Order: sequence, then structure tokens, then C-alpha cells
Amino acid sequence: MITRREFLTSGLGTIGFFSLAPVVASCSSNSSKSATERWQLVQRFPQIQVPGRIRLPISLADESGLLSGSDLPETLNASLVDSETGAVVAKGLTAPRHASGMSIPYWPFRVEVDNVGIYSLVVDGGPADGAGVQVVDPATIGIPLVGSPLPPFDTPTFDDPRGVNPICTRTPEPCPFHDVTLTEALAGSLPVVYLIGTPAHCSTGSCAPALDGLLALKDELADRYTVIHAEVYTDDTATTVAPAVTSYAMTFEPAVFITDSQGVITERLDAVFDEVELRELLLS
Repeated sequence: MITRREFLTSGLGTIGFFSLAPVVASCSSNSSKSATERWQLVQRFPQIQVPGRIRLPISLADESGLLSGSDLPETLNASLVDSETGAVVAKGLTAPRHASGMSIPYWPFRVEVDNVGIYSLVVDGGPADGAGVQVVDPATIGIPLVGSPLPPFDTPTFDDPRGVNPICTRTPEPCPFHDVTLTEALAGSLPVVYLIGTPAHCSTGSCAPALDGLLALKDELADRYTVIHAEVYTDDTATTVAPAVTSYAMTFEPAVFITDSQGVITERLDAVFDEVELRELLLS
């Protein structure tokens, strides 16, 4: 069994994530701040990715901490730079502001990256060294990837909690996405939306908005997808990590896997996502 402490620190391992807590990707404390640098960047994505179209959500911060409020920009612009050569790999990237159901907004950049390497997402108004991301060989990654089948797993249900109590930490009532197992959902005819996250114990504060986003879309999704939710921990004290997490070699939360009707992953959202982004992906 994996304990909560091991889970929180394992983000430094296989996929090099920030272990459930955003990391400020800014210059060192003794570096001078340029005249054009308005913000520090907070990485809201696993720092290690694989080639393909990658999603890089960021939030903004200053010396006082994470920023919120209506005065923040609706859109951010950025470039992706090869950290080893300094070459601009992609320019003119834009990301809209998202903040539905959450106090801290985020901006999800998407960019196509063909080669393994170390890159920096350099955002206009942010630090010159940007937010670091490493793109590695997919064979070195344990978590299921876009383009691969979503592995079946017997998630806890209302009828069979499988040693997980509670099976949903949403309050005051559990969410309705525990009627069938992920295995049963994948055997059906509909595409699957599979959320792994813990509303009550999520260290990033983004699990509850993620689940709430799916609940807001519940009626619209009913005839199009089978939605499954699995908790991160086996008990309400968040002591031991649940098999739903360890079976996928996950070192972060929340994550939502979206499949086609054949069970192949077409999209995966990591760490932070809101109702608006879910709607765009699932219903547009």
C-alpha cells in the first residue's frame, strides 16, 4: 500500500510533477526583475510530458502569492523555447482565461511538440526563463497516454465499495458517478469520462471544481458518455492511496481521461480544469 505521504512526494519520481502543489516557475530570488516582467508563473501541469499535442495550464502570481480577480487578462500569449538551443519551437501561442467554479484562474496553453527535450513556456509579461517542461520517450511513462486504450479497472461502486470508504468525499451527498465500475463502462457502447480526484482532500483545490464541472454537465452527458469517478484515498483520513491511483502509476491529481466508444483515450486533462473546458471538449 502507498501512504498519503508517499503519494505526495512521489511526484518527484516517474513523471516529475509538482506533487499536487503548484510550483512557481520564476527566476531565482537573487535575479533582477525585468521591466517587462509583470508576473511569476505557477505551473499547473505535470512537468514531464510526451511528444504530441501537450496541454500546459499556468496561473499567475506575484510576491504576495497566487493572483485572482477580474483585472487579470482574458488571454495570455506565449512562445515555446528549446531550453538547450534557445530556438523558438512555437510562437504566437494563446490561452484563454478559465475560472469557472474556482477562485484562482488558469490559462491552458496547447502546443504541438514533436521531439523529446527540455523546453520553456515563455509567457508575455512573465519571467524570461519561463515555465520548464521536459518531453520524454512515452515508453518511460507509466500513466495511460492519449492514443492508448484506457486500462479497465474495477472502481468502487455503491453496491461494492471494494474497501474504499467513503467512495466519494463530495458533501453533503456523494456524486452519482459510482453506479458501475470503469471495467463495466469500458465494455459498454458509450465513450467514457473517468475522473480520479478527491474533493475533500485535494491539495491543489481543483478536484472539487473538476467534479462539480462534470455534475453541471450530467444531464447533457447522459446519452453521450458514461461518467465514472474514483477517489484518491481509501479512507476519510486520506491515509492510504487507493488502488485506482496506484493501478495507473499516478503521482498527481486530479486527472480526467476521455475515451472514444472503443475505449481509446482521446484526451487527458491533468491537475486543473473547469466546467467550461470540460464542456468544450465533451459537447462542442
